[in-house]
Amino acid sequence: MILAAGRGERMRPLTDTCPKPLLPAGGKPLIVHHIERLRAAGITELIINHAHLGAQLEAALGDGSTWGVHIAWSREGEALETAGGIRLALPLLGEAPFLVINGDVYCDADPAALAAAAGRLATDGDLAHLLLVPNPAHHPGGDFVLADGRVHDGAGERLTFSGLGAYHPALFAELPAGRPAKLAPLLRAAMAAGRVSGSLHEGYWLDVGTPARLAELDAHLGVQKSL
Repeated sequence: MILAAGRGERMRPLTDTCPKPLLPAGGKPLIVHHIERLRAAGITELIINHAHLGAQLEAALGDGSTWGVHIAWSREGEALETAGGIRLALPLLGEAPFLVINGDVYCDADPAALAAAAGRLATDGDLAHLLLVPNPAHHPGGDFVLADGRVHDGAGERLTFSGLGAYHPALFAELPAGRPAKLAPLLRAAMAAGRVSGSLHEGYWLDVGTPARLAELDAHLGVQKSL
């Protein structure tokens, strides 16, 4: 599932007329980089949620056949936050563990490794696997601690959650459908129960949250293309 329902307030005025996942970097929309990387990893069944200017996303991406994938759309009247959006999409996601990617990040991690981690999740075992990254300058305090492959919220050196994770649907089953809900409280409850694994990605990652960081990514991808 690619999360694409956010308003993108920090990206205004660009997002006043264009949904953030369609903003271009490296000659293509942000969300297309995700789609192409997923397709390369053999992941072709995608769900994308939307709220703000969602019709533009559907018009641009359609059923995904242009990229060799199939896209199902989860339409939100108003943005339901991360967990709320995932809960609404559970009927489309099915009963097996699944991947979730924030539509407004760029990451060169291989989705196949995350898919392998998803295969180890279970109703009576780990409910989530998070990909963590070194803290960027704009988020120096990090989010969670990674130790021996386990993620927790206690003492230790914190890392930043990348916005890429694998989840078991049981993590969201108790949430009421159609209501806003944040992901962090669910993750912290699962961490307290010792049911969240994780890994560290030390490659390229960027939270594309502002026009300046969009320009940074565009420059990075331009350099990569010219090498």
